[in-house]
Amino acid sequence: MKLGADLQAFEGRIGHSFAKPDLLIEAVTHASISSPTRGDNQRLEFLGDRVLGLVMAEALLEADKGAPEGTLAPRFNALVRKETCADVARDIALGDVLRLGRSEMMSGGRRKQALLGDAVEAVIAAVYLDAGFDTARGLILRLWGTRITRVEEDARDAKTALQEWAQARGLAPPTYVETARTGPDHAPVFTIAAQLDGGQTATATAGSKRDAQQAAAKALLAQLEQDT
Repeated sequence: MKLGADLQAFEGRIGHSFAKPDLLIEAVTHASISSPTRGDNQRLEFLGDRVLGLVMAEALLEADKGAPEGTLAPRFNALVRKETCADVARDIALGDVLRLGRSEMMSGGRRKQALLGDAVEAVIAAVYLDAGFDTARGLILRLWGTRITRVEEDARDAKTALQEWAQARGLAPPTYVETARTGPDHAPVFTIAAQLDGGQTATATAGSKRDAQQAAAKALLAQLEQDT
């Protein structure tokens, strides 16, 4: 099957030309538009999550040969979480080539963090099945790039850091309020607002309440740092 111009351009953005184009089409097809004759990317996402995890674990061990498991674990989590995967997806404009059902498209599916994170994992799996592990590893390391070297900063527990910031200034601990929930029951998307007594607030969206709270805390910390 020949790929359309949009997917050919996407191949250029990720630096891989598919020998089996059907794999890429499957990777960018969301469940909202799948059919008995056209699968979706959920199975590929399952596989891609595991390939990504192995590559990142290997990369972290190589980058810091003396780091204990307790140090490596939060770094690993920071690199493979949906928020990071979605950021990578945005870097390569993956949302532009997703095949979505009408309702998902109308609700802003091309920008949803959980959807983008799943899709980039599906693309990783498609590359792995198309060209093998070494090619998939090269793709991941290239797309994640400097995120791997600066992971120590990203691995900070943002909720703990925000609470310490508030306590140091005599403020009450931050609160986290769910302001929206979208998506189906099997793949909900949460929007959480992190708030301080002083009125400062920041919001974030993720596929779990925990990830959304962490992302909101991180966004509020960044806002506070800019204000000082």
